Amino acid sequence: MDRNELKKILPHREPMLLVDEAELKEENHAVGRYTVRGDEWFLQGHFPGRMIVPGVVQCEMIAQTCCVLLADQVKGKLPLFAGLDRVRFKNKVLPGDTLVMECSLVKSRPPFYFAKGKGSVNGKLAVTAELSFALIPEDKG
Repeated sequence: MDRNELKKILPHREPMLLVDEAELKEENHAVGRYTVRGDEWFLQGHFPGRMIVPGVVQCEMIAQTCCVLLADQVKGKLPLFAGLDRVRFKNKVLPGDTLVMECSLVKSRPPFYFAKGKGSVNGKLAVTAELSFALIPEDKG
């Protein structure tokens, strides 16, 4: 899926759409990619002269990739974080890097879903996390 196809699933739009492409590898395994250009809003001031992708943004990238696992359930719903657990940052993600996010669904109790994910750059682990989120009906008003 490219960004246009992802927009059919996710409610996010630029500049908050943080996945360039994603695919469902297996029934319960999604992979997404985001290449850090260096001009993103979240790099401004983080840190001047030594830009690093903030950890919370990396977690958001994983979460958006998780939505690919639930493409049919996400449509017409608003995916909201319910929790982040066991988050670990192993290496920096810098401008020019492509963060490859992998995630899988651990369990579900609709409207709540529980997943685990990781992100790596050039095969080197950058972030791991356990995520929970809720899919709530989208309020158009």
